Amino acid sequence: MIEEAVAARPRKTGDAMTDSNEANLILKALPHPVLLIGEDGVPIYANDAAEAFFGVGVAVLTRHNLTDFVPFGSPLLSLISQAQEKSASFNEYGVDLGTPRNGGHRSVDVQVSPMSHREGCVILMFQERTMARKIDRQLIHRSAARSMSAMAGILAHEIKNPLSGIRGAAQLIETSVSESDRVLTTLIRDESDRICRLVDDMQEFNSNRPIDRKPVNIHTILEHVRQVSQTGFASGLKITEAYDPSLPPVSGDRDQLIQVFLNLIKNAAEAVEHMAGDGEISITTSFRPGVRLTVPGVGAKVNLPLEIRIEDNGPGVSADILPHLFDPFVTTKKSGTGLGLALVAKIVGDHGGIVECDSGSSGTIFRILMPVHTES
Repeated sequence: MIEEAVAARPRKTGDAMTDSNEANLILKALPHPVLLIGEDGVPIYANDAAEAFFGVGVAVLTRHNLTDFVPFGSPLLSLISQAQEKSASFNEYGVDLGTPRNGGHRSVDVQVSPMSHREGCVILMFQERTMARKIDRQLIHRSAARSMSAMAGILAHEIKNPLSGIRGAAQLIETSVSESDRVLTTLIRDESDRICRLVDDMQEFNSNRPIDRKPVNIHTILEHVRQVSQTGFASGLKITEAYDPSLPPVSGDRDQLIQVFLNLIKNAAEAVEHMAGDGEISITTSFRPGVRLTVPGVGAKVNLPLEIRIEDNGPGVSADILPHLFDPFVTTKKSGTGLGLALVAKIVGDHGGIVECDSGSSGTIFRILMPVHTES
């Protein structure tokens, strides 16, 4: 076993790693799966993270070949063979080890290293790429929002002014044409107004004012949004809440956060409106350890432990659209502009948080991770 190998090396004065029990405790505490694979491909040792990753205990892992727990023909098996044959370490990035046993798609970075004093044995360590992809997507969302900001300023000047002239000309012509021709002038006015509204929506991205951060009770905001929703676009739909009353205040702007959650609940309502009485929306808050990100305009890294979930039981978002859901002009609605979720991503990003979406045939979940308010 790994702890026996550690214990077997020469002792040094002041060396705290000579205790095999301590070495085993350290391995068990590692957040990344670690396995010792024998020459025959059967695991000899697995830490707690490896048990959690594969969804079985170490007693089961050590009785089966590794091929029973990874996809057929996985490149991981080739890496192990190379490490055994060449007695060298190998890395592979983005290896999919997902199986029905461990929940489907599981993309990991793999490191395989041989054990010099145990011929044919190799050590595996995995690092899941979920959080790395999440942060990459957030950076893409923020970059798209900045591009929209520059575009909005140009459109406001170059489009709205000529549109005003076109609309005014249509109104003048309308007074001197027949009733049948007024349909065309009305069409010109309506389309001009529609384009102006679209530009106004895009100008929301052009707001680079610093956020007036204050301590905000997220439950007060969510309850306000729920009441507004159920008296308007979500009337007749079932909205449930599961709040953690112990949550500390969020650091942010009340009005902007209301805009975020109104948009998300409106999307959820539109996803389930065709389901008659079976449509349901749930709002959940919880305190969970988050990732560390840099707050825009500050440069300090903060934790994001406050999670708010907006979930619906609608048909879900198609897999080809899901990765681009927060990009401008991407929408699943026939009459949508595709700016609502892009604005959500911008506001949440400006607050130093992140927003994610998971979707399947059983529904869609939007997760917002936010920082706790601090006086500093």
